[in-house]
Amino acid sequence: MRIAVLDDYQDVFRTLKCAAKLKGHDVVTYRDSVKEPAKLAERLNGAQAVILLQQRTPFPRAAAEKVTTLKLIAQTGRNVNHIDTAACSEKGILVCGAGAGLPNHTAELTWGLIFASLRHIPEEVQRFKSGQWQTTIGTAVAGRTLGIYAYGRIGSIVANVGRAFGMKVICWGREGSTAKARADGFEVAASREAFFESADIVSLHIPLNKETRGIVKHADLARMKPTALIVNTSRAPIVEEGALVKALKEGRPGFGAVDVFESEPVLNGDHPLLKMDNVVCTPHLGYVERDTYEKYYGAAIDSIVAFAEGKPINVLNPEVLEKQ
Repeated sequence: MRIAVLDDYQDVFRTLKCAAKLKGHDVVTYRDSVKEPAKLAERLNGAQAVILLQQRTPFPRAAAEKVTTLKLIAQTGRNVNHIDTAACSEKGILVCGAGAGLPNHTAELTWGLIFASLRHIPEEVQRFKSGQWQTTIGTAVAGRTLGIYAYGRIGSIVANVGRAFGMKVICWGREGSTAKARADGFEVAASREAFFESADIVSLHIPLNKETRGIVKHADLARMKPTALIVNTSRAPIVEEGALVKALKEGRPGFGAVDVFESEPVLNGDHPLLKMDNVVCTPHLGYVERDTYEKYYGAAIDSIVAFAEGKPINVLNPEVLEKQ
């Protein structure tokens, strides 16, 4: 079976232990990203299966209607909001999704971004290389207030690290999230307004769906202190379109640390946040870690192997099987 692996930016797929399970199959990997449906379909024609990592490549109806040989989409994770599963079902394309990443890795990057911003690490490294010595004054986290928006798998780790550093931690989110925070001994803000107004650092850990798209408004950000930092290692669209750039230019909050963008990959520095001195940006590195890749890709490969053996698993559109 011919299997296409899309968006393998680092050419890492072939080096993973789990890739050995596909021995005997014809595996082709692509390091660049193709989003236009016709070009995506052209790339996939000839392949019977495709592996999609996270939401790097959308698979809309326009692509489903143009592919001619594809029988299986093996998605890493069960989030398929970027796949038109109804169109796939009509075309007889099975969609399988399984696997979960480790929350620690995104939590670790969150703290990396916090310290990179507050201690001006990227600037100091570059200036030191150019011959300068100590050009900035950093800010410590001890005694300051960390705001966690959405106390889930990742947010809870970030919160506990903040507590270990001697920070006051306050939380905000839905009732289930805040109930968990209270149970773990964390304070819940008196109101949404108080949450944004009082935090020295706000870290967003909100999953993206129809309800949460644009949930953080410009008005929320404008309440933050001029000395405050907003951190987003979740998804860019949870922030109202254009609100983050506008707020950072206005100086409330004064600083940003961002790992996620509306359209990825961002190439040639083509994003307004990359041009701002008060923002630290990384290219969506939160889950980009070898152990996580083994888990994500491993689950997708298991789906492919099972499909090849005529015993599909992790099926998200079982109506395709019912028609066979």
